[in-house]
Amino acid sequence: MYVYLMKNLKPLNEEVVKKHVAHLKELKSQGKLVLCGPFTDYPGGMVVITAENLEEATKIAEADPFMASGYKSFEIRTMEQANEENYYLLEE
Repeated sequence: MYVYLMKNLKPLNEEVVKKHVAHLKELKSQGKLVLCGPFTDYPGGMVVITAENLEEATKIAEADPFMASGYKSFEIRTMEQANEENYYLLEE
């Protein structure tokens, strides 16, 4: 699982937001979108995705219209999901 954290570079407009939403919908249809949204207490937002590897995750982030159009920059992080099924990553 990967997270791309977005940082605002310039003000958004409705056109680029619609393109971004279309990108998210496409990721959802491919089964790659886990979670997304803007931060309420900090400029920017994040998108959590599944990808085969860091290279694929980076390509997905670069294809996001926010980045492709220069409205935001991004940082990508690899994340291991902790949940009940894997005992929140603790050894049993």
